[in-house]
Amino acid sequence: MTPGSKSQTILEWHQFIGVDETITSKPINRIAGSKPRPTTHATIIREASLPTESSFTSRKRLVSNSLPMATALTQNSNDTVRTAVELAALAKSVEGLRKTLENFDGCPLKKTATNLVFVDGNADADILFIGEGPGAEEDRQGIPFVGTSGNLLGKMLASIGLSRGEILISNTVFWRPPGNRTPTHQEIAACMPFVERLIEIVRPKILVMLGGAAAKSLLGEAQGIGRLRGRWFSFKTQNMPHPVVATPMFHPAYLLRTPIQK
Repeated sequence: MTPGSKSQTILEWHQFIGVDETITSKPINRIAGSKPRPTTHATIIREASLPTESSFTSRKRLVSNSLPMATALTQNSNDTVRTAVELAALAKSVEGLRKTLENFDGCPLKKTATNLVFVDGNADADILFIGEGPGAEEDRQGIPFVGTSGNLLGKMLASIGLSRGEILISNTVFWRPPGNRTPTHQEIAACMPFVERLIEIVRPKILVMLGGAAAKSLLGEAQGIGRLRGRWFSFKTQNMPHPVVATPMFHPAYLLRTPIQK
């Protein structure tokens, strides 16, 4: 591959958008001989409560120009969420929830990830941080926030007199999205019952959402993180005796890319 060649330009473009690894052993040409297929568009409707049997259809609605495909995908998604809710409800401790997740196959990300990345820190912490999803280093170690963004988070905590041993950290999804892309609605929906159950078990005094994806998933807010950060919200699930105060803030990875926002 010569410098400045078309092949190098394409490769650099893929690296720029986050495609940094291959999933199949052989490359697939998705342009040559491709045929148009019906597309689907999914939106997740988030409620600040643990979904019950009657609320599965309200958690996720599939809008499509192909009705049969939409019906099938909706049914599969509802079945996955229903299973996740039932399994999560059985867990009585953080460790029990981890073991449940190790045997849960409902999230597509598990097929391409190296390790489950669940929690790190103190299970009895008063402050619970929820990020977006694991990165490459987190995937390798099986621990959330251990890369460069984790180092920055540690410095942020130290600046207010806290250490990682005094808080608990997790994510909205527990397996790394390929290329560190944003988790899809389907992937978040499959993991959300476990996130909510984690909050119920830990019962933190403060819930901190790191980044827009986590804030929107847990709060059901449509606004961007720039407008949500610094504001206080009330978060409560069906099984929590009282709500917990919650606040969103910029994700450390974003602060590394945009230092002026620090």
